[in-house]
Amino acid sequence: MRLLPYALFLLLLSKLAIADLGFSQQTATKYRRDDFPSEFFFGAGTSAYQYEGAAAEDGRSPSIWDTFTHAGKMPDKSTGDVASDGYHKYKEDVKLMSDLGLEAYRFSISWSRLLPNGRGTVNPKGLKYYNDVINELTEHGIQPHITLYHLDLPQVLEDEYAGWLSPKIIDDFKEYADVCFREFGDRVSYWTTLDEPNIIGQASYDAGFFPPQRCSYPFGAGNCSAGNSTVEPYIAVHNMLLAHAAVVNLYRIKYQAMQKGCIGLNVYTFWFSPFSNSSADVEATQRVIDFMVGWVINPIVFGDYPKIMKKNAGQRLPSFTNDEAEQVKGSFDFIGVNHYTSVYVKDSSNGPVSAPRDFIADMFSIITDSKNHTPTGQFIPTHMNSDPPGLQKMLGYLKHEYGNPPIYIQENGHGLGVTDALNDIDRVNYLDGYIGSTLQAIRDGSNVRGYFVWSFLDLFEFLAGYESSFGLYYVDFDDAKRKRQPKLSAHWYSSFLSKKKDILTQRSNFQGRYHQQ
Repeated sequence: MRLLPYALFLLLLSKLAIADLGFSQQTATKYRRDDFPSEFFFGAGTSAYQYEGAAAEDGRSPSIWDTFTHAGKMPDKSTGDVASDGYHKYKEDVKLMSDLGLEAYRFSISWSRLLPNGRGTVNPKGLKYYNDVINELTEHGIQPHITLYHLDLPQVLEDEYAGWLSPKIIDDFKEYADVCFREFGDRVSYWTTLDEPNIIGQASYDAGFFPPQRCSYPFGAGNCSAGNSTVEPYIAVHNMLLAHAAVVNLYRIKYQAMQKGCIGLNVYTFWFSPFSNSSADVEATQRVIDFMVGWVINPIVFGDYPKIMKKNAGQRLPSFTNDEAEQVKGSFDFIGVNHYTSVYVKDSSNGPVSAPRDFIADMFSIITDSKNHTPTGQFIPTHMNSDPPGLQKMLGYLKHEYGNPPIYIQENGHGLGVTDALNDIDRVNYLDGYIGSTLQAIRDGSNVRGYFVWSFLDLFEFLAGYESSFGLYYVDFDDAKRKRQPKLSAHWYSSFLSKKKDILTQRSNFQGRYHQQ
């Protein structure tokens, strides 16, 4: 059994730590905000369950994350019942965003707050909350970027028909999106349908680490009461892609000409490098990219899954009908990318073939974190790595393989491993490197249009609860008032956005000034 290795893999997927191991840090370069295109924007992000709190207030019904956390499934036994209390503190937070100089803010709508039954009657208090947030942002000159679904399915739909495993969800997701476009689209120009469907497929339906915790022996976390790891990851993502395409079609037919917005889909990416120069490892690396990235992007660009997925998964991978392929193909105006780190890939195609196989086994590859770390024979990175050039390479890959689509880097950030909650120079170094890598990708011709730090402030994190700290602002979760306090990284990011000095001078000056406070 591979329970511990898979657990560590999912920790990586969930961005729990970044450490300077295995990859050399990119040498910091001097750059300014004005070095980026004038239409490029910088922001930061949150998501509804991780930020809002007020879980049982004003008509909101439970999501699958409420059920999961209330069952004590988090490592720290925490819940998002209060989280960062953004439901009550959004005005204060938007003021902080404005003071910071954010040009854009990415957040998500809680489906179960807006439509407590998953469909039908709109909750007026939920509607008022999101209207108030959007109005507050626009009044402060901050561009709202909305994600419709950030992992928090209404529990009622999971109970009714098993959520993403049923094609019934396509119509319900379309109805929910219709409400959002109708009510908020006059002020919102950027829509992302789904966050990280490739991670949801693996973490929720293969490993069973995320709700609704579905998996089957011998795969997964060993704590699933139902599921089938060999087919359900593929079924769930297939339905997500069909739901995404249906929503994009709705937006284009009914709203886009009038509202003049754009819509896209998000995918989680690593940069993958061969463990050795052998042809087997090089082929294994491409295989992993096809499974991890092509799983989502190939259908929306080309109308079908990668050939290697169809070959290795066979009939376990659903097929698109001709009409479905036509609707899925081209169903994006941009692609959102979440990116944190890089890994190495080693071929395992000559090893024993397991039966049955799941998504991981279908890749016939081993992933490891470092050239200095011998792969264990499992899909297991054992450390996290900061590798800014990996982002540049990932953006270059998307440019060359998919026709250089518009890209928004919707998540990039640094959490565990920061030794000082406020004087977070490690996070400053991380952001410095990755923003510089983004600029270099643009200079190389990549069509990158925006960058969002994850996260604007400390949140409830999906695998670490309150044990990780990704925010530019520190939140005291022991304080009932959830006091906010800027970190060094917030000062650094603000100075960068002010366009005044080169980034290396800013970093040095702010670190010195911070120590003097």
